[in-house]
Amino acid sequence: MTTPPVLTDRAALARNRARAARRGAELFLHREAAAEIEERLSEVNKRFTAPAVVSGFPAPWAEMLPDARVVPDDEVLALDPGAHDLVIHALGLHWSNDPVGQLVQCRRALCPDGLFLGVMFGGRTLNELRTALAEAESRLTGGLSPRVLPMAEIRDLGGLLQRAGLALPVADAARTRVTYPSAFHLIADLRAMGEGNALFARDRRIPPRGLFPEAARIYAATFPAGKDRITASFELIYLTGWAPHESQQKPLRPGSAAARLADALGAAETPLRDTDTPGDH
Repeated sequence: MTTPPVLTDRAALARNRARAARRGAELFLHREAAAEIEERLSEVNKRFTAPAVVSGFPAPWAEMLPDARVVPDDEVLALDPGAHDLVIHALGLHWSNDPVGQLVQCRRALCPDGLFLGVMFGGRTLNELRTALAEAESRLTGGLSPRVLPMAEIRDLGGLLQRAGLALPVADAARTRVTYPSAFHLIADLRAMGEGNALFARDRRIPPRGLFPEAARIYAATFPAGKDRITASFELIYLTGWAPHESQQKPLRPGSAAARLADALGAAETPLRDTDTPGDH
């Protein structure tokens, strides 16, 4: 097995989160995600008695599930095997150096037929800020440095759930747009969320003096949201999977269908001639 590349400086992430918590963390996206997950749980025909939540900011999740065991999103999760019928991984997977490993640990913490729900930032998050920073830095220095965390695309995440051993995997996304007076206000809000730059490969040097003013100018010109406002996009990807159990639905074996697809669709079926081969028509 190959070792996953080191994406996140976990010490820097911890400092960013601690600073945000001291100053009163801005957790509106956590609350939005918690409300969405609470609604999804209300639609599941099952009562959960031993929930667990994995989060770097536990307060909004503890409000939703006051009886849950809440643990930090460390690389090794403090969860006991088979101890929970519900595990929620709450807005921390995008910072993980080994997201599959995180999902595997959540899977192991579930009892049979236990439910995993995850929410993380997706690849469309902060695409406006990425664009503005990249263009500004390219103009000023002729190059680029890592400033915004790369995030997973939804098309890849269903496969990660399967690799982790979760059954009936589903990944879906919701996009939230927020407006700010300027890029500087957005960056301040990101710091208040504990989402400042904690990339392992980040440039530790002081940035060029004109970088952020130029990025703010490009941002305002390219992504306006009415008078004296800009738009910032956040994509929240929701992941669902179940610990395998014999009661769950399973796909039919190939060739075991009891009815023809043509009959179900009411379509005429034209058999291939012996000389026909796929791709001839």
